[in-house]
Amino acid sequence: CYFDESGFNLTPNLPYAWSPVGTTISIPAKMSKNLNVLGFLNINKQKLFASCTYDKVDTDVVIEHFNLFASEITKETIAIIDNASIHTSHKFKAMLEMWESQGLTIFYLPPYSPQLNPIEILWKFMKYYWIEFDAYKSAKHMQDYVEKIIIGYGTDFEINFG
Repeated sequence: CYFDESGFNLTPNLPYAWSPVGTTISIPAKMSKNLNVLGFLNINKQKLFASCTYDKVDTDVVIEHFNLFASEITKETIAIIDNASIHTSHKFKAMLEMWESQGLTIFYLPPYSPQLNPIEILWKFMKYYWIEFDAYKSAKHMQDYVEKIIIGYGTDFEINFG
């Protein structure tokens, strides 16, 4: 599984959109708190284990998410992660042995190599390709949109990593 975090807010990230000739589509930008998503992506089974929070994502939040994930796995699993400071802190590394005893091994990607983490592609699809205009109406609409993707990933939403 590939692990990463991403943030969503009401600042539109639409690179382009189609509209009838002579009309312009506009989405007013609004200030909002970041809706942070932490996720494990299994590209072979098209499964996503993710959760959302408005809290700041720090080492404690990541450890909590890893603990929850480790309690859910049923076979030996490798979590592939980047070298963000919250993944390499002393507090995080102190948990590695415990997770390994639960069947969860952590593998670090080389520094500065986000292209090797397919969950980055999922975040890109969520922010640029699948997003609906209505998601920008309010923080609640954005949260509903993100949760719809999390719930529907693998059935309603898929990415061909082949």
